[in-house]
Amino acid sequence: MAPPLSDAVVVDVLRRLDRLTSPLVRRLGRPPEMPAAARDDWWAQRAAQVGAVAGGLPRLAGRLADLLPLQNTVGTAVQSLVVLGVAGEHGVTDPAERVSLLSTVLLDRDLPVERVRPLLERVRGSYAEAAFGAREQRAGLAGAARTVWRAARLLSRIDEALDARPKGRLGARALSQLPVVGVLGGYAAEREGLRKAARRTAELLEPGRPVTV
Repeated sequence: MAPPLSDAVVVDVLRRLDRLTSPLVRRLGRPPEMPAAARDDWWAQRAAQVGAVAGGLPRLAGRLADLLPLQNTVGTAVQSLVVLGVAGEHGVTDPAERVSLLSTVLLDRDLPVERVRPLLERVRGSYAEAAFGAREQRAGLAGAARTVWRAARLLSRIDEALDARPKGRLGARALSQLPVVGVLGGYAAEREGLRKAARRTAELLEPGRPVTV
C-alpha cells in the first residue's frame, strides 16, 4: 500500500493547478453586466454545461475509463475551473486561500490557509513546461481542451486522492459504466458534480447565504 499523500505534495499539485487553469478561467468570464447575485449560478450552470462535456468524454470507453487515471483526473480538472471561477467572483486572489479551497472542495481534505501558506513559501519556481507543455494562450474550445488535459496530467500525481471529488447521482454513474452510451451517464454525472462543486465553494466563501445551484 502506498503511503498517504503528504500535505506538501497536495499543496504543490494544487498550486500548479491554480497557475495552469487561472488564465482559462479568466477567458471563460461570464457577461460583465450580469448581476452579482447571479454570478455563482452562471459558473455552476453555463460553465458546468461546457465543462461537463469534456469531463464526460472519457466515458466513451465505459469501464475502461475506471481502469485508467482518466475519468477522475479530467473530471477534477474541469471542476477546478468552476471552483476557481466562483472563488474569483468572491474576490479570492490569495494563492493560499485558493489552494485551500481546491483541497476542501475537490479532495474533501482539510488544508487550512495557515497550513498551506508555509508550504507555498517553501516551494519556489513553477512547473516545468517540458513536462506539461507551453502555456496555452489561444481562446476557443481547442485551447480550453488542451488546458484541461494538461491539468489532468498534473492531477494524475495525486490520482488516489481524487475519488473524494464531488460526484453525480448514482443512477447516472451506473449508466456511465456502459460502453458508448456511457457518455450520456458520464455527462449527467459530471454536470451534477460540477454543480455540487460550485455550491460547496459558494457555501465555504459565504456561509449562511442560500445557494440555488
